[in-house]
Amino acid sequence: MTPLVSIIMGSTSDLPILRKAAAFLDEMEIPFEMNALSAHRTPAEVEKFSREAAGRGLKVIIAAAGMAAALPGVIAAMTTVPVIGVPINSTLEGRDALLSIVQMPPGIAVATVGINGGLNAAILATQILALNDEGVATRFAEYRESLSAKIVKANEELNKEQYRFKV
Repeated sequence: MTPLVSIIMGSTSDLPILRKAAAFLDEMEIPFEMNALSAHRTPAEVEKFSREAAGRGLKVIIAAAGMAAALPGVIAAMTTVPVIGVPINSTLEGRDALLSIVQMPPGIAVATVGINGGLNAAILATQILALNDEGVATRFAEYRESLSAKIVKANEELNKEQYRFKV
């Protein structure tokens, strides 16, 4: 299998957040890879990865980083593959990472999800892939329908809650 999505983390301490992304891509049957690369500690490897990403068939890159959070922007600067940034809550409640990722200069775009939003990053990557893959589109539509069913069921459970003044 050739990976379509690459999940890159600045440190393996980000893995708990990105496991949600990996599990979702797995559920959607989307081939992916996972690697740790640091914009500051392994810049040559980040450059090699970024410059080769499109040629290897990658369609979307999910890049997570905390603190200075340069990784998503550095990758985006060296590839034409869409990059989704995931700010990680490691200091300042993740606001520093969020601001680092969303404040990209014109011409170097990084889509950004919420702090610790690994799952939403995978959902966005899936939506991008679904544009050109009917199988992915079908599986994603089924997932979205299941979200609705969960809320309907939760509401049914709430209706069973009994209180004296509940109307």
